[in-house]
Amino acid sequence: MLAIGLMSGTSRDGIDAALIETDGEGVVTPVAFHAKAYEDGFRVRLAESCTRAMAMDAPGFEPLIASVEGELTELHVEAIADLLGRSGHVAQDIGVIGFHGHTVAHRPDRGWTWQIGDGAALAGAFGITVVGDLRSADVAAGGQGAPLMPVYHRALADGLAKPVAILNLGGVANITVIGTDGDLVAFDTGMASGLIDNWMQAQGDAAYDEGGAAAALGQVDEARLAAMLADPWFDLPPPKSIDREAFTIDAVQGLSLEDGAATLTAFSAAAVARAIDHLAVRPACIHVAGGGAA
Repeated sequence: MLAIGLMSGTSRDGIDAALIETDGEGVVTPVAFHAKAYEDGFRVRLAESCTRAMAMDAPGFEPLIASVEGELTELHVEAIADLLGRSGHVAQDIGVIGFHGHTVAHRPDRGWTWQIGDGAALAGAFGITVVGDLRSADVAAGGQGAPLMPVYHRALADGLAKPVAILNLGGVANITVIGTDGDLVAFDTGMASGLIDNWMQAQGDAAYDEGGAAAALGQVDEARLAAMLADPWFDLPPPKSIDREAFTIDAVQGLSLEDGAATLTAFSAAAVARAIDHLAVRPACIHVAGGGAA
């Protein structure tokens, strides 16, 4: 069938919309793709929603978050309309939409995770079945709230030699390792571009460190890097996950723009290395994806 997948990730930069043809197991044929960037004002409101959600004891009504949820849903409607227009398909051609929404708080340690986005409104806009709220049941059952990504990575890696790993560098980084028997090990490795983006926006008046240019000119502050890596979360065995707000740029305050970017980039890379050390069997090859791969 034809299926649309939607992602608003921890980088908070926009919506990725993909149209694929799939049998739901090992066949994944890309048909069309569209990226819809968030405007600066909405990004600020979305970030504030995440901050407020993380301060709450459990998901519930909060006026700003409710307002942002409505905006987010409408932006996803626009992204789907754009994708269909670019692909030459109409709504009746599509079998299902996978709607991630946007994670405003992720607290598996407390038994909950919170994704905003109105799946019913999205379904009503196009008359297409929408599968949403993809994470809550997994967390409630004791999981880490990412039940679909590892399965998708396994489908993508169907023809690759095993063991193999897919490393996704978004705002937060996650890795999926597919063993020779098809078994999966999947977990977050730590921060990826999230902190670097925050640093560039706060200190460099830029949305992100394009091409790693600022980091390439800087020097890593080894003492601050060691302090960040001393967080006990990195010693926890997988499976595990982490919220983008778990770390802040406070750890590099006072550094130059370039040195801060270099130190935060080194933090992301070192976290991946620590994650690989947790694996019982090291992958023969790692395929890197996500916005941080460019």
